[in-house]
Amino acid sequence: MSMDSLVTLQKEGPIAVVTLNRPDKYNGLTIPMLRELIATAKRIRRDRTLRAVVLRGEGPAFSAGLDFANATKKPLEIVKAFLRNPLRPRNTFQEAAWCWRNLPIPVIAAIHGHCYGAGLQVALAADFRDCAPDARLSLMEARWGMVPDLTGTLVLRELMPLDTAKDLVMHGTVLSGEEAKAINLVTALADDPYAAAMERAQQLALRSPDAVSGTKKLLQANWNASERRAFRNERTVQLRILIGKNQSRAMKANFAGEEPRFGPRSKLL
Repeated sequence: MSMDSLVTLQKEGPIAVVTLNRPDKYNGLTIPMLRELIATAKRIRRDRTLRAVVLRGEGPAFSAGLDFANATKKPLEIVKAFLRNPLRPRNTFQEAAWCWRNLPIPVIAAIHGHCYGAGLQVALAADFRDCAPDARLSLMEARWGMVPDLTGTLVLRELMPLDTAKDLVMHGTVLSGEEAKAINLVTALADDPYAAAMERAQQLALRSPDAVSGTKKLLQANWNASERRAFRNERTVQLRILIGKNQSRAMKANFAGEEPRFGPRSKLL
């Protein structure tokens, strides 16, 4: 992708670095930017050599949220993005966040500066969030007379009690990174969240890509599943891993006391 893109993609070995690239507007999200996020996730999914994604913002902020001033210039575009294709479960707004949850590899958001509204919901769809202590985070849709609708309400149920989520969203509270960590909105604090996210990604890249992908798929599917469905999911994912080559590579390396050398992620995962 061109560095002039609203969303850029660079490969650092097996790690994809995805950057929100509108720094002069604090990476305020536009409709074209949402579409680029979706297209970028699709591109990453096709590359089975990638092991992890780091999602970051260029300039002084991760993202200040939806750029209302820009979006309202073309109200028809908002309507098109809001309406759902009958063949898909999510509209453009929702897919721009959920596409990261649906990737078969772990996604780490590196949060600094402002991380508000739609921007925070994109970060919440990542698997991990490394956050600067002085970052400012808020689901502030209530201040605009709205509700979070980029899948944020679905993710919050995994992170905190219901009353905490209601308090956070109804008030549109602005939290520091430290306050966000205290209520489990972020995974870890780091003075340099991008460096911390890259280190986390590099450590994940050392593991079998099939095992990491299978773990992500399994935990997400089983978090609210019945016992019967969860047990079935375990058997299914484990079987797909066992018939692939990376599991045997891990076994042979461990028996030999060597570092395993894995191939691309299995097509089954």
